Amino acid sequence: MLFYATSTVADGSMKSPDRNFATVLPARTAFLRQHDIAPNDTTLVQVVYETDDFCRYITLTDEDKGDGIIRTPTIAADALVVTKPGHALFLPLADCIGAVIHDPMQNILMLSHLGRHNLEQTGGTKCITYLQEKHGVNSQDLTVWLSPAAGKDSYPLYAFNNRSLHDVATKQLLDAGIPRENITASPIDSAADEHYFSHSRYLQGDQSTDGRHAVVVTLR
Repeated sequence: MLFYATSTVADGSMKSPDRNFATVLPARTAFLRQHDIAPNDTTLVQVVYETDDFCRYITLTDEDKGDGIIRTPTIAADALVVTKPGHALFLPLADCIGAVIHDPMQNILMLSHLGRHNLEQTGGTKCITYLQEKHGVNSQDLTVWLSPAAGKDSYPLYAFNNRSLHDVATKQLLDAGIPRENITASPIDSAADEHYFSHSRYLQGDQSTDGRHAVVVTLR
C-alpha cells in the first residue's frame, strides 16, 4: 500500500538553514513517528543547488536507510527510488513540488523534487525516463501525486510563459506518457497558505522563519 503525508508549519521546520541534520531531528522524528514511520527506515532526498545538473536520480538499497535523517546526509539527488516496502523517503520543500510517483504493477516508488531548476531541464520527463530505463516501468501504469507548491501569482516560471509549477510539471509528466487521469495535483498554493512554509513568502517579509515543510512517502 502506498502512503504519503505532508507536514505543516505546526510540525516545525523540516530543514536546517545550516544543513545540520541534528538541528531538525526532533521535528522530523516527531512527524515521522506520527505516521508510524521509523527515522532509521527513512532516507532524505537531499537537493543540492551547487551543480549544473538538476536531474540526478538514484535507486536506494537497505544500506541507505537513515541517511540524512539519523546521520549526516551523503546522497545528493533530485529524486530517490525504492523498490521494497518499509523504506520511506523524505523531501523538505519551500515552494517546489514533491512528486510521489508509484508503479503499482512492480511496486516501485520515486519521490522527485520538481522545482524551477529541474523543470527548466525537463526534469518532469527525465525522472520518468529514468524509471523506464532503470526499472522497466510502463509510464501508462504510473500514478503521480503533486504536493502543495507555490502558485503562478507568487512564483511564475518565466521560462514557461509565467505558468505555474504544477502546470509545467503536469505537462512534462504527460509528455513522458503518463495518462492525465493518473496525475493528481494538490490544490494548495503553499505561498498563499500560512499552514505551509514558503521561501518566497519569507523573502517578501510575510513569513518570519525560512522554514521547510516536507513530504514523506513509503510503501507498506
